[in-house]
Amino acid sequence: MTHDFLRSQRHITSMTTGLPADFRAFHQLHRKAYIDRAMVYLGNHADAEEAVDAAFEQLLRCWPKVLRMENPAAYAWKVMKNRAIDLARARNRGPALLDNATFETAMLKDAVDPIAMLEESLNLYQAIKQLPERQQDVVILLHCRGYSVAETATHLGITEAGVRSTARYARRRLQQLLAKEHR
Repeated sequence: MTHDFLRSQRHITSMTTGLPADFRAFHQLHRKAYIDRAMVYLGNHADAEEAVDAAFEQLLRCWPKVLRMENPAAYAWKVMKNRAIDLARARNRGPALLDNATFETAMLKDAVDPIAMLEESLNLYQAIKQLPERQQDVVILLHCRGYSVAETATHLGITEAGVRSTARYARRRLQQLLAKEHR
């Protein structure tokens, strides 16, 4: 695994060498979060890297235009998500969120009641899939991937207050959806 990580780091460095400094900084700031989000959608790291690399290539082709946009981070986030969706479609797959939940929660072998815990977790991931897109993004980055409010705001191109507000609405909606599930 260390070898793969080092190879990946060399690939990233070689990919960004000679590029505009502002693009390299943007790439370094956002790449990990983009891969984390694409992983949730695509279900594996190699596909996530492929989608994210394609997104950065697209962004680079129009980088001066991106920089003139009101919110380059929000635009880039959308490009990354579209590339992940395109890759999933090209491979005849849908979102892998529920599949990831199964494998992540399968590690709960030390839980008192792992079956109940797994069922609850799967219900939660099913509910997350029903949230509006922005709420999904916030919940996934904040709660599934452990990003801070500030980091989430930076990657989504919204304010910290926007992240907190969106998280609050998402929590309420998830409570409603999960309550409906338990009836």
